[in-house]
Amino acid sequence: MSGDAFSHDSAELRKRIDSTKPHPARVYDVLLGGKDHYPVDREAAAAAMANHPRGFLTARHNRDFLRRAVTALVREEGVRQFLDIGAGLPTAQNVHHIAQSIAPETRVVYVDNDPIVLAHARALLTSVPEGRTDYIDADLRDPGRILREAARTLDFDRPVALCLAAVLHFIEDEAAYDVVRELLGALPPGSWLVLSHLASDLNPEESANVAQSFKKNGLTFVLRSRDQIERFFGDNGLKTADPGLVPVHRWRPDGSAPVLRAPSPEYLASLDFIDRIKYHDPNDVTDEDISVYGAIGRTA
Repeated sequence: MSGDAFSHDSAELRKRIDSTKPHPARVYDVLLGGKDHYPVDREAAAAAMANHPRGFLTARHNRDFLRRAVTALVREEGVRQFLDIGAGLPTAQNVHHIAQSIAPETRVVYVDNDPIVLAHARALLTSVPEGRTDYIDADLRDPGRILREAARTLDFDRPVALCLAAVLHFIEDEAAYDVVRELLGALPPGSWLVLSHLASDLNPEESANVAQSFKKNGLTFVLRSRDQIERFFGDNGLKTADPGLVPVHRWRPDGSAPVLRAPSPEYLASLDFIDRIKYHDPNDVTDEDISVYGAIGRTA
């Protein structure tokens, strides 16, 4: 367990939490049907959904893409180490739950800089005895610190899967490419990049409206085209594994996305739209619902 994760007392954590402004991790929690957020986060999510009512499926399928990618890397490629940056709030299936259910010896380091995530970090540290998990309170823009602290848990002489799921769109311009280059440059041959990113060329009108809505609420969102997202792989000499860079719901679909059933139709009808999201069957999805590309690629 990282000393960073729990070195702050509850009073200091409360000082860091700003409940007057939406935060990406908490808005994402809303879209996933979670409960660890504030009214301002619900308002931001609702404003975005007003522009794209089924856009919450992008968040749901982005999360399920991560499940399928981690499963494939552990089961098919023998990966036993993961560095998950922008981990977000704990959900039912985090990376270590998925990976350690297949290979209990897997090691996972989570990274995030949201004090709300820090407050819930114990849920990210429930490793099985054979494996290890750690949490680092750090910003993606500080890759040097992330790598130094991750080395306490991960063996950088063995392959590591770097997970950057729906996080790079919070970093503008070339800085995002520099961050990925530094992180991948520290990993040994045979490592992997797991990446998903909001796209400017998937349902462009709806995506632009959602991004603009988030920006009005003070959140940074950088939509990138398929070619711009492909650069994160190509610039670092990675070749994407089959089926390449595709909308996340089309990346090796297995029809096994978790489905939560409402207690009754009457109960479902009584809920606000935002609260009904978690009961939507993610298998009910079309290309017009998804605005995120995803892929995995291996280092030489």
